[in-house]
Amino acid sequence: MSAARSPSAGLTYRDAGVDIDAKTRLLDDVASAIAATHTADVAAGVGAFAGALRLPATAGIIAATTDGVGTKTLLARRLHRDEVIGADIVAHCANDLVSQGARPVAFLDYIAMGRLEPPVVATLIRAMARACTDVGAVLLGGETAEMPDIYLDGAYDVVGTMIGTTPAEGLITGAGIAPGHRLIGLASTGPHTNGYSLIRRVTDALPLDTLRQHDADLGATPADALLAPHRCYAPVTLSLLSSVRVRGIAHITGGGLVDNLTRILPDDCQARVDSSWPRPPVFGWLQRLGRIPDADMLATFNLGIGMVVVVSPRDVDVTLEHFAASNIPACDIGAIAEGPKGVIVR
Repeated sequence: MSAARSPSAGLTYRDAGVDIDAKTRLLDDVASAIAATHTADVAAGVGAFAGALRLPATAGIIAATTDGVGTKTLLARRLHRDEVIGADIVAHCANDLVSQGARPVAFLDYIAMGRLEPPVVATLIRAMARACTDVGAVLLGGETAEMPDIYLDGAYDVVGTMIGTTPAEGLITGAGIAPGHRLIGLASTGPHTNGYSLIRRVTDALPLDTLRQHDADLGATPADALLAPHRCYAPVTLSLLSSVRVRGIAHITGGGLVDNLTRILPDDCQARVDSSWPRPPVFGWLQRLGRIPDADMLATFNLGIGMVVVVSPRDVDVTLEHFAASNIPACDIGAIAEGPKGVIVR
């Protein structure tokens, strides 16, 4: 037990729960991982008040997105698998950008916790750096905030902002979607980064040993199935754009197929989805364990489809072959028809 502080000694910032020196040491520790993502286009990076990046003259439109990993962080903490969270936030943001046809160029992170845990933050940042390299973005900057009394001890929040560019004629909005176009569904690895408040209600009572033991129904441990990384579709989808005229792209996140497909549809178009694709076993496992109604499953989870690409019928085969060649399972899951804007899943 530490000795009581004398009233005459006064309080320090560290006494209040914030250790600036530990944060400085942490930044020194991860600086090389961040710098490894940088290119000659970085004009200001680690240590600057704001990161700066030279954009190519061909960058007609700048796109930007911000999102978080949500309560998947709590499950990752419980199982000591923080690295998946760092990769997930980059993948999530990159997928949002490519849904507009934008190429990722820069990423900024925000990590907040009640008490700074340097090994955890270092694990998160190094995972982000690796994921940034994979999608061709630089880790341009970020913030690590230590906020006692705001966050519970041992918990953290992770948010990312990603910036991308696209030529003006390359912006994908869904405006060109028309009846007869086909819906190509790209397989997810599992829940990705959505629905974890419900997942935790279902699984929190399970002992750690159970989560770490192989489950025959899952074909894996529950821990592996529940914490499968958020699949990144960005590089493969961007390469498709050079050979196929993609009419619309929907990243299937919170709200599932219905909410996210609706976002890209013109007013007179209806997406009719045939739900015959193979679902990762984790969804059936969760539904049985939690007795989750079908409607809630559809409204909460991606159910095995992490992204939908809308193409004309003549481009279906080349699109399927393109993703198969990159080891991303894809299938034709339905069509666009005339009707009130919305999604019907059959």
